[in-house]
Amino acid sequence: MHEAALTQGLVNILLAEAQRHQVTRITRVRLRIGKMRAVEPQSMAFCFNAFSAGTLAEHAELIIEALPAIARCDACGEDFEVIKFHFQCSGCHSRRVRLIQGDELYIESFDA
Repeated sequence: MHEAALTQGLVNILLAEAQRHQVTRITRVRLRIGKMRAVEPQSMAFCFNAFSAGTLAEHAELIIEALPAIARCDACGEDFEVIKFHFQCSGCHSRRVRLIQGDELYIESFDA
């Protein structure tokens, strides 16, 4: 379960940023996570509750925005959603494609 390591790192970043901004309590955290990261939102939420317990982020609302995997075809320029890791253009069927969205994993914002 890689969600544990990812969440521990995210909580550490949150706490460092809260300290830097002299925040005494975090009430809401917004994450953006691309589908290619293969993160289970329920596991991430469970881990967030565990790692934030006893910190100023305890009981914070966790909002996870899942971003679809979007690729762009280098042959025809079409953007398409990557389904089940199938990297083939839905328009011209070329495999010369590159991921333009879906690999993200970051804290969008947090509320104090």
